[in-house]
Amino acid sequence: MTKSESGPVVRTASGAVRGLREQGLSVFRGIPFAAPPVGPDRFRAPRRPHSWEGTREAHAFGPPPPQESGFLGRTAQPRQPEGDDWLTLNVWTPDPDPSAARPVLVWIYGGAFKLGFSGQPGYDAQQLARTGDAVLVTFNYRVGMEGFALWADAPANRGLLDQVAALEWVQENITAFGGDPSQVTVFGESAGAGSVASLLSMPRARGLFRRAVAQSVPGTFFSADLARDIAGSLAARAGRTPTAADLAATDPRELTRAGQTLGIEMPAYTDRWGRAAPTSVPFAPVVDGDVLPTTPWEALSSGAARDVDLLVGHNRDEYRLFLVMAGMSGKITDDLAARTLRLYAPGGEAGEAAYRSAFPEWGAEQLFERVQTDWLFGQPSLRLAEAQWTGGGRAHVYELTWPAPDSAGALGACHGLDIPLLFGTFGADLGALLFPGGRPTPEAERLSAFVQRAWTAFARTGDPGWPAYDPRSRLVQVLDAEQRVAPYPEEASRRIWEGYAFGALPLL
Repeated sequence: MTKSESGPVVRTASGAVRGLREQGLSVFRGIPFAAPPVGPDRFRAPRRPHSWEGTREAHAFGPPPPQESGFLGRTAQPRQPEGDDWLTLNVWTPDPDPSAARPVLVWIYGGAFKLGFSGQPGYDAQQLARTGDAVLVTFNYRVGMEGFALWADAPANRGLLDQVAALEWVQENITAFGGDPSQVTVFGESAGAGSVASLLSMPRARGLFRRAVAQSVPGTFFSADLARDIAGSLAARAGRTPTAADLAATDPRELTRAGQTLGIEMPAYTDRWGRAAPTSVPFAPVVDGDVLPTTPWEALSSGAARDVDLLVGHNRDEYRLFLVMAGMSGKITDDLAARTLRLYAPGGEAGEAAYRSAFPEWGAEQLFERVQTDWLFGQPSLRLAEAQWTGGGRAHVYELTWPAPDSAGALGACHGLDIPLLFGTFGADLGALLFPGGRPTPEAERLSAFVQRAWTAFARTGDPGWPAYDPRSRLVQVLDAEQRVAPYPEEASRRIWEGYAFGALPLL
């Protein structure tokens, strides 16, 4: 009997799939959850997958969605599959027994809404599936111009609609893989956490998951006016008008160049696009009033997700990764720090004064980094928990303060450090930069085991092992060499941002 013929077979609503047995798990890769979004379906909401006859071999990841070349060695990864069948998912399960009813965790990758692929080695879900005796699902969704640019004649937030389609597939099919559709947890980091926050706010996603984990929630949500203006600039760089009808004539892989070009040019648009411009990221969820009716903070405050258990947190030194990767470490002048503080801190000049008063011993680079950590990820994450509490729901909060053991010792508890700790993939993707030789230290192994147990316990019970957050005691789990529950460590930043409303970024 061949390797292919001996693999586990599961029947989905679209047809049978055959996976592989790998290290005690049944693994299925590249299962379509929606039809390829090409041809007449380009820039449209996802449609149900095509059915097939016989048994489909589910051994290889489906092709990634079109995207610009990334950073941190993404281009040096193993050759990725090609084709138009971008909307596929992958399942790791201890046993595809329909009676098993295991909890299900569904991962949503990050990448600034312009990068990402579920087949990245850093998202290998085998350790989590074993640790939590759970079913793990990862999937692709459209990014960049295909998924998030706002065209006049196409639905907004197509990437979010892809995520809803994947979760609908899970509801319909996961029982056959040994999962319990009533015990689904969505979890994601960075843009993936922004996606989780969006799903918590979207009427289309209600009832598709019971719990949610948001790791480093970005505060960058676009107003429709801002998104339309950026879309016009994107289309112009592709030599097109900002309509799906016109852009559909351009190869999807060619369009990614327009996004990459505009990203480089965006800082020059600060007078028009405000805080969004220096991020050099022209894509984000759009508060369009339909797919995404309001921002996540407004939605949760009004009780939109009060029945969903939430685990949310951030890393202490989020922005340091971008500072180091841009080669700016040691090059931040007092003038640049002052301009950055006035741009991002609440109240402009008053916000700059508040930061200088709160951190009187800090130099220009520390202030430059802190205000962007707070604005981009730290305070949006904390405020999501507070919004959930205000709306009558429950949230558990963490902060990762353990510094990465990178060879230069420069990255600290930076953005993305939680990913290799969660998946145990220390030698893949960002992990290879953060852990010399791709090898975890004993401290890293202990912390990784704690995070894996906490996340999978939360998926199973709604309790990660520490008290729920409330605005009186502000207790959070501090993830460090020694685990402890303590008041939120960034109290000085919290006070500066107290009362600030994280709204959709406007067109100036």
